[in-house]
Amino acid sequence: MSMHASSPIIITAAPNGAYKTHAQHATVPLTAPALAATARACLDAGASMLHMHVRTPDGAHSLDAATYLDATAAVRKAVGHELVIQITTEAAGVYAPPAQMAVVREVQPEAVSVALRELAPAVDEAALAGFFGWLLDADIMTQVILYDDNDLAQWQALRTRGVIPDGPWFLLFVLGRYSAGQTSSPTDLLPFLQAHDNAYPWAMCAFGAQEHACAAAAAALGGHARVGFENNLLLKDGSLAPDNAALVRQAAEAARVIGRPLATADHIRATFRRA
Repeated sequence: MSMHASSPIIITAAPNGAYKTHAQHATVPLTAPALAATARACLDAGASMLHMHVRTPDGAHSLDAATYLDATAAVRKAVGHELVIQITTEAAGVYAPPAQMAVVREVQPEAVSVALRELAPAVDEAALAGFFGWLLDADIMTQVILYDDNDLAQWQALRTRGVIPDGPWFLLFVLGRYSAGQTSSPTDLLPFLQAHDNAYPWAMCAFGAQEHACAAAAAALGGHARVGFENNLLLKDGSLAPDNAALVRQAAEAARVIGRPLATADHIRATFRRA
């Protein structure tokens, strides 16, 4: 994918995450029907990818394969193939690497996100190489989550040593994850961009009230953006967002202002799938 600021921007909706509940916002989607309705609204607002978490009946974080398959079917019924559906392997303090990798093998999703620091060095390099090699062979679009520039350096070292095979990887830079109150600023992009070798496309996600400013900065710098209630509930003016689609719509408008067209799901597939 071109890294130029005029290339299509991928806006990913992250509508629920592992922790948000109706106590934080009444429209956080916690069930398959709610995810389907949210996906439709976010697609209409400009998203081309859905970063999807699923929950247990009592609302807790889950990596249950059957729940993922049910949610995927519901979303597909609502949006067809106009959204790329990305599942997560997030541990959330509950799951260990074997379970995180196993759910991907069982679901065989179109796309997945994996946090490098949750897998490496928790598993040996042979297992890590085997998992990433399988992701390539299965043609699963894989986004690698990096929480800081040390994670990025580890990713680059694993790639240089051949532990991670070459492939159409997609990087996600997490801004401000461990700062006070989990807040982010556009300047949090700088350490990533200074260390990034431009070998792979990148996106960002951000926490708190400056999520939109971070998304706009990423758009201006040729990156991509993930927005939604997983990390932020506020509009750019500081008011409570009515729903996830409102956050997507803001990001889409910012991209249009600077001349970035919106990527489609088929554009993403053409970029990150080998088949």
